[in-house]
Amino acid sequence: MEKTKTMQDYLSPLVRSIPPSGIRKYFDLASGSKDIITLGVGEPDFATPWHVREACVYSLERGFTKYTSNAGMPELREEIAGYLEGNFNVKYDPSSEVIVTVGGSEAIDLAFRALIEPGDEILIPEPCFVAYSPITSITGGVPVGIETFAKDGFKLTPEMLKAHITPKSKVLLLSYPSNPTGGIMTYEEMLPIAKLVEEHDLIVISDEIYAELTYGRKHVSFASLPGMKDRTILVSGFAKAFAMTGWRLGYVCGHRELIAAMLKIHQYTVMCAPAMAQVAALEALRNGMEEKDRMMESYNQRRRLVVKGFRDIGLDCHEPEGAFYAFPSIVSTGMTSDEFAQRLIVEAKVAVVPGHVFGKGGEGYIRCSYASSVSQLTEAIDRMGNFLKKHN
Repeated sequence: MEKTKTMQDYLSPLVRSIPPSGIRKYFDLASGSKDIITLGVGEPDFATPWHVREACVYSLERGFTKYTSNAGMPELREEIAGYLEGNFNVKYDPSSEVIVTVGGSEAIDLAFRALIEPGDEILIPEPCFVAYSPITSITGGVPVGIETFAKDGFKLTPEMLKAHITPKSKVLLLSYPSNPTGGIMTYEEMLPIAKLVEEHDLIVISDEIYAELTYGRKHVSFASLPGMKDRTILVSGFAKAFAMTGWRLGYVCGHRELIAAMLKIHQYTVMCAPAMAQVAALEALRNGMEEKDRMMESYNQRRRLVVKGFRDIGLDCHEPEGAFYAFPSIVSTGMTSDEFAQRLIVEAKVAVVPGHVFGKGGEGYIRCSYASSVSQLTEAIDRMGNFLKKHN
């Protein structure tokens, strides 16, 4: 008698093999208790600025609830292009080189699906955002992790990159400022990377969602390097800098032929990004820079507080120069990062994300978001200090 199928049997083996997000696991654990301070989720604790919300409400009152152009509202694309040229010295044609997407995540997915053929190798500096490797696999590519190190500020060096390039290498995925490490790369550090990209005929997907969140140095867009604009697909969005995570609005920019291919996928899958979110994003770009700068200053204050706090309780912590994450080492405790995170949430009521979920080089670290109030951060560090005393 033939064995009865389970629902799992109907699923794609590839999808079955992909683990759930390690970040979500700890977010779900934390959401079940009011006593837990969560430093796990990368989300600003600020509400979206009022005038941005008001622009959305007013658009709804006027009945602006229909589809926009597939690529996004023309005026929003023009504003995005002007913003990128004025702030990061890279010029795009808003009519053919910009797509407004459902968050930066859709932009990354579009880029991968437009570029990757089965067996193509995607070079990914790690530790990195948890979605890159699974999306690579889902689209038929082969993720090739390149381990980076705290001693180098978690930066990609040309030596590291060169050691991992093979004839199957097609795409280099860069994500600076980095989630989870807070690492950044300077113009001078990117130049030799650009040279290797050209020598080996690679395409670069540059995830610059944290471009506005840097401390002491201005972000350098990889597309602004000599000869790199046509080789770079620039991904960004409004979630982090403008406290608009729930609006799910991002954008992708690049060579018109690459953008045209991505637009075809976008047309058939999501049609267009939500109209009311596009109105809000337009307001954010036009009139939201002062609020963005105020939030940035607050993150910088918290950054200094948590780095000093971790060092004071005995955890080595490199200086994050971007994003809103600290990535302290917990090697001195003798625990794995997963064991540390699980025991910390149970015993100290503090939720963090174990470093191993971010790929090579993440084991031995924990990711802590400092996009929380100063009082919560101070209390979390006190609890962690007591936890360390107990186990040392």
